[in-house]
Amino acid sequence: MGTPLVSVIIPAYNAEGTILETIASVRAQSHANLEILVIDDGSTDATVARVRSVDDPRLRVFPYPHAGLAAARNRGFERSTGAFVSFIDADDLWTQDKLTAQLDALERHPEAGLAYSWTIFVDPDGHFLFAKERLYFEGDVRLPLLRECFIASGSNVLLRRRCVESVGPFHGEAALRSAEDWDYWLRAAVAWPFAVVPRYQILYRVWPGSMTSDVEGMESACLAVLERALACAPDDLRRRRREYQANVKHYASFLHLTRSPRGERRKVAGRKLLEAIRLHPAIVARRKTFVLLCTWTLLGLVPRALAPRAMTALLRLHGRIMALLVPELREGTIAARR
Repeated sequence: MGTPLVSVIIPAYNAEGTILETIASVRAQSHANLEILVIDDGSTDATVARVRSVDDPRLRVFPYPHAGLAAARNRGFERSTGAFVSFIDADDLWTQDKLTAQLDALERHPEAGLAYSWTIFVDPDGHFLFAKERLYFEGDVRLPLLRECFIASGSNVLLRRRCVESVGPFHGEAALRSAEDWDYWLRAAVAWPFAVVPRYQILYRVWPGSMTSDVEGMESACLAVLERALACAPDDLRRRRREYQANVKHYASFLHLTRSPRGERRKVAGRKLLEAIRLHPAIVARRKTFVLLCTWTLLGLVPRALAPRAMTALLRLHGRIMALLVPELREGTIAARR
């Protein structure tokens, strides 16, 4: 088969329900010169058996004792051989042209260390919920990346092997457990320009009770990543610490409303939003804050038991409005509904 150009690494832990769909989306890529490495992180279900049922010489599975997502990604890179590397979590999906478009972007920008695309959020059944806003940051992205993790997840980027080798391994400390991908992109941005593919190509699955439903842990990890990045940042970026902290609180407010399993989701979300405003009052003028306040108000009008269902309905409504207004969403939403 020869040396593949791209190595796709899939960390998997008890992913028997989604792993085959994720593998199928990788196997269907229009760029076919790749290897697919599934790093099983100590699964206790049928994940490994299901991977081994796939007949594809490009696919291999490596079982390891459980050590966490960061360790699984690092182990996958150690096993990989491609000049380019991409990671995808075992429940996420790609559109068929994802790798081709990102390879093209890196060819156009030979100085860039990685290319990223835009993200669609889907429900557990793979149906379209809403989309992350379109962002066009390229080159030196340290400032916008400190404001927020616009990459959105670890299932997005395509990296040059030289970039991964220079940045080093993913950090898996407990303090960073829910935000190690943001930590990695920030470290990469210090030395490497980024390239953007202005297409919706990443389908990120949102699960009730998932890792990102541990909102308190996510907030704590994001703040830890932020402080680590600011410790070695230029003075002009460090002076904006309160703004960046406010953005984390704002994100935590959104997560409490949309993913937290706690019954007090609305109360906690309101408190986090107030903390964000106190840290950086200008955040009130943002469109995202207006939408968040409207959502917070609407959820106060429904019984607490119906709040999760109402929140999902609001997300779908928001997504449908976006799909009408944003032409670039049409291809991605079709892929999400298949």
